[in-house]
Amino acid sequence: MRLLNVALAATALLASAFAVPSFAQDKGTIGIAMPTKSSARWISDGNSMVEQFKAAGYETDLQYAEDDIPNQLAQIENMITKGVDVLVIAAIDGTTLSNALENAAAAGIKVIAYDRLIRDSGNVDYYATFDNFKVGVQQASSLVKGLGERFGEDPYNVELFGGSPDDNNAFFFYNGAMSVLQPLIDSGKVVVVSGQMGMDKVGTLRWDGAVAQARMENLLSANYTDKQVHGVLSPYDGLSIGILSALKGVGYGSGDLKMPIVSGQDAEVPSVKSILAGEQYSTVFKDTRELARVTVGMVNALLGGGEPEINDTKTYDNGVKVVPSYLLEPVSVDATNWEEILIGSGYYTKDQVQ
Repeated sequence: MRLLNVALAATALLASAFAVPSFAQDKGTIGIAMPTKSSARWISDGNSMVEQFKAAGYETDLQYAEDDIPNQLAQIENMITKGVDVLVIAAIDGTTLSNALENAAAAGIKVIAYDRLIRDSGNVDYYATFDNFKVGVQQASSLVKGLGERFGEDPYNVELFGGSPDDNNAFFFYNGAMSVLQPLIDSGKVVVVSGQMGMDKVGTLRWDGAVAQARMENLLSANYTDKQVHGVLSPYDGLSIGILSALKGVGYGSGDLKMPIVSGQDAEVPSVKSILAGEQYSTVFKDTRELARVTVGMVNALLGGGEPEINDTKTYDNGVKVVPSYLLEPVSVDATNWEEILIGSGYYTKDQVQ
């Protein structure tokens, strides 16, 4: 017994010699302001950042504002008051944070805009996002590819949906898509039967799927009583699900009425399942783990006195300054490559989507 006690004491002494005190890993606190939990994508973003910041030795304060602008402002102000070291903000409305960011700057707190650009403020230090113009290009390219596969020769009747007009990314998605579609519209190969074009007409406030469904229902009843819609440009999976509900409600996808080609974004589980069921045609995968990794790298550099890695110094003018940015690559996903991209990367398991 005495030998056992000696051995245990020696083991404990050895363990303590190599143990790293918890405070040695406390490199600061990162305030993370996310827009909403209503989208699985933002839950994944939040989880990825908390996990990776903690692994890097930081404490985190993660807050979701449920798409309520005053709530997000209050959360950010509270983080500033508590003295976080860096703010990472995915803004609900990127034009509403100027005063809060002045307070952050006065307190010496650096600000990283996360995925959504914060506008009209000089106090945005860096921006971590995906190549949002390319997202739109991929959505439209997939739409055109699907139209040819499913419906053969043009012309194709197509309707356009945009994201939330208060989200700067929505304009990049739309402009990227129109860089592909506008030449086809001009040549008559694609026809927007409703005539509704431009973000002022096709935008969907707060990325609300119910609003998209209602608009699709109105488009169908007003323009397609004697015509068939062949495709719908949708910039986000949450809108795509609503659009598909409207289409199925009038018989598309049954009998001889083929399901139109519908695009999407974020590779959310319901939409991946919809793709496998032959309803939604495609989505765009944006690996939130990689975006979190880039963001942690930016914070490490900022708090370590270095310069964060960036790869874009021209694209994102927020109205006051061009915000130095790091742009990640989006990936188009459809029934031909979903397993390789989504399962192969470990983002999902097969059980989650089948």
